[in-house]
Amino acid sequence: MSGQAPDRLDEFGEIARLFRPLTRGAPGAFDLLDDAAVVPQRAGCDLVVTKDAIVEGVHFPVGEAPDLVARKLVRVNLSDLAAKGAEPFGCFLAVSWPPNFGARDRERFAMGLASDLEAFNVDLLGGDTTSTPGPFTCSLTALGWVPAGRMIRRGGARPGDRVLVSGAIGDATLGLAAVKGQIEDPNGRLGHRYRLPEPRLDLRATLRRHATAAADVSDGLIADARHIAEASGVGLFLDLDQIPLSGAAATWLEGQPDVAAALVRLATGGDDYEIVCTMPSGVTRPRGFTVIGEVREDPGLEVRAAGRAVDPGDGGWRHGQAPAERDPDPGR
Repeated sequence: MSGQAPDRLDEFGEIARLFRPLTRGAPGAFDLLDDAAVVPQRAGCDLVVTKDAIVEGVHFPVGEAPDLVARKLVRVNLSDLAAKGAEPFGCFLAVSWPPNFGARDRERFAMGLASDLEAFNVDLLGGDTTSTPGPFTCSLTALGWVPAGRMIRRGGARPGDRVLVSGAIGDATLGLAAVKGQIEDPNGRLGHRYRLPEPRLDLRATLRRHATAAADVSDGLIADARHIAEASGVGLFLDLDQIPLSGAAATWLEGQPDVAAALVRLATGGDDYEIVCTMPSGVTRPRGFTVIGEVREDPGLEVRAAGRAVDPGDGGWRHGQAPAERDPDPGR
């Protein structure tokens, strides 16, 4: 890890104190004293590599607790590995500290990172630290193993497959609204789902066994299902009346005057980090998954909600939109 970071400790002292313990003695990390790491091979496996960055005011609210930022960073990256059917084992960190990020903030970030790397059995292998005028930005490159030739791609869906999704959809959308004070969240569950998503690593075996294509739900259920369709060269039908909802989301939906529009909001909000996938129609629905549609031969997307056809627009979040099109209240 290299670069410059302001504060009382110099960069290398900070790395030694905050990040070296996160290697957990991984031999290829060389105690973070080198500019590179070595990743030993695992016989019969392919190495899966993914990378996601998160930015203050875009992916998490301005002023968010540093430990929660670190934990979300870990989880959104492991979610990508989960969708590929991969077993995580290591990562590389890049972090850019803004001027207002003092020693205590950095310590809290490292503590949050340590907590989740330990929980998910992932070693820190290296990376980079630097300073920035802002906003606070951090990125993780996550590494995982998958049996050779068995990584689940977006591009494997076939006409006749069913579209399924894991868990519950829409809690993160409502959680962001709760964080902004727009809706009530008495027990804090919705806010927790937004701040600390759970990567569905528990679904690896099921996905490897049955899925023809998969993606994690980060940009929005509809958008990520569309990514699968585009990569596979097929069309999709999605029935939003079938999407799985938590009790809190179902209660919120009951109070909405336009059910179809409300369902579209839940299915396009993103940040759920569940798994949307396709499976052959002859496969018995696996536990934890809900059937929400089907794959069609002709390209295109048909979406129904409240018993009628709806236009979902982009279907979710797209980075690179003009500023006027972005959420004026940061936190996506």
